[in-house]
Amino acid sequence: MSIQIFGLPVSRGVAIGRAVLVASSRVDVPHVFIDQSLIDEEVARLFKARDVVADEFDNLKRDLPADAPAELAALLDVHQMLLQDEALMGAAADWIRQRHYNAEWAVSAQLEVLARQFDEMEDAYIRERKADLEQVVERLLRSLSRGEPSAVPDASRANAQDFGGDEPLVLVANDIAPADMLSFKRSVFKGFVTDVGGKTSHTAIVARSMDIPAVVGARQASNLIRQDDCIIIDGDAGLVIVDPSPIVLEEYRFRQRQSELERSRLARLRHTPAVTLDGERVELLANIEMPEDGPGALEAGSVGVGLFRSEFLFMNRGSDLPDEEEQYGAYRRAVEAMKGLPVVIRTVDIGADKPLEGMSASELRHESVLNPALGLRAIRWSLAEPSMFRRQLRALYRAAAHGPVKIMIPMLASQREIHQTLDNIAHAKRQLTESGKPFGEVELGAMIEVPAAALTLPVFLRYFDFVSIGTNDLIQYTLAIDRSDEAVAHLYDPWHPAVLQLIQSTITQARAAGKGVSVCGEMAGDPAFTELLLAMGLRSFSMHPSQIASVKQRVLRADTRRLAPLVAGVLQSEDPEATCMEAFAHSSTAHAAPRLMSAG
Repeated sequence: MSIQIFGLPVSRGVAIGRAVLVASSRVDVPHVFIDQSLIDEEVARLFKARDVVADEFDNLKRDLPADAPAELAALLDVHQMLLQDEALMGAAADWIRQRHYNAEWAVSAQLEVLARQFDEMEDAYIRERKADLEQVVERLLRSLSRGEPSAVPDASRANAQDFGGDEPLVLVANDIAPADMLSFKRSVFKGFVTDVGGKTSHTAIVARSMDIPAVVGARQASNLIRQDDCIIIDGDAGLVIVDPSPIVLEEYRFRQRQSELERSRLARLRHTPAVTLDGERVELLANIEMPEDGPGALEAGSVGVGLFRSEFLFMNRGSDLPDEEEQYGAYRRAVEAMKGLPVVIRTVDIGADKPLEGMSASELRHESVLNPALGLRAIRWSLAEPSMFRRQLRALYRAAAHGPVKIMIPMLASQREIHQTLDNIAHAKRQLTESGKPFGEVELGAMIEVPAAALTLPVFLRYFDFVSIGTNDLIQYTLAIDRSDEAVAHLYDPWHPAVLQLIQSTITQARAAGKGVSVCGEMAGDPAFTELLLAMGLRSFSMHPSQIASVKQRVLRADTRRLAPLVAGVLQSEDPEATCMEAFAHSSTAHAAPRLMSAG
């Protein structure tokens, strides 16, 4: 029976494929695709872990005291039977052979299948055995984590059909950890669905960077969708359709083809300079997460990197954080990949929805922190770890010897933090001079993402060469909304008058002071805001490479002389979105069409 599940649309387009469920677990489960040549080795690893757990059960039963209740021995027998059951182990091995899952993922996937079968049992006693199965699987996962690690391949770079048979795959989960998103970045998946998250949650941002359809905040999606269900992800409407009828399936396949044609048309603008109708040059930069993203940014037509999220170098590492040499190598590769174009690198922005594995238990499991977005994150964490911070600064300055580098500091809120940051920078430069290591000079910038920073901007402009507005957090903190919480996601409003006034004020003051100003948050890549930001005076946008063509199309059609006088009315309106849509409805002119056609 076909069902519909509604969530938040965060990445446009249509994805059709078979569902791959990533089950939640009390044990962290790595999700890795195994190369064909390593399948037998991974299956052997699975059964070796099973044998270890079986021995543990035997030892526990043997060591039971004489006066132990008979039920304890019987319970261990039940666990031993579940462990040896072909429905668990045989099926998990099939997941490895057929889908190329690593052993941990295979076991958790089969737990999901069996748990649903238990839930559907009419007999209450049998239903309650699900808890025993979960305990057995948890012990098995712990055994796998203690044993030989999985041979991590490069299979995540494969095509969608490699492991999914004739159909592509879509990922369904309660939530997707940043570390998993990093490994899935170039993976086989053609779309994402998560139960939790908001429009600017980490999962949503990465889905947009991958340019694949995604729906987040779909509440019970991971409980309603089963492994291998055929599903449609409508990233425009925030709709997930499970087991669609043939007619609906064909309709969405038609929409897929139309979307591909539109992308091909926009791709023709790739190397067209971003200049408005009245001759204003606009800088369209790329947001990237790894050095390997540089070539894709160039291919998309970016004129530099406006945001390199350096924290992704620190993720999925356990306690083994990158040292100075590793960071220097990564930053140097990013700089050289951009072939002389500027690269803005943000110092590590850890915390909230991007915890490190090496953090303490309370820091790592951010759900246990009362207000993770207000906690030890970004520059606060860096200042609390000065040796780590200076290590990163030294690596950044050394990379600047190989091309134009700008350093951007996230989440600054006060003059005290500015001075502490500058003191660390001066210390790092002295260390480089004393060690004789070559380094280059950089421009220093501050992210304006805390209302306190926007309201005291003149202080920031005295100390920094440029500012960049991080709209995701600026909106979050201005409206007191956790942007990762789907329960309040509907309150996240980039059109709120207070948000727009802070953005407009920041742009105006920075330009008046002769300082560079850009927007690197999600608003920069949303074409709905392009004309408004241009009207405010913004001439530097930084976004995911996949969004550049759509924004460039709006820039090429815009006349900033006509747009600028309309800003005041939008900011004073009780409904800025409606006012903006109406005021800018005629911003395109008859000259735009031939100009766009000539770009092809």
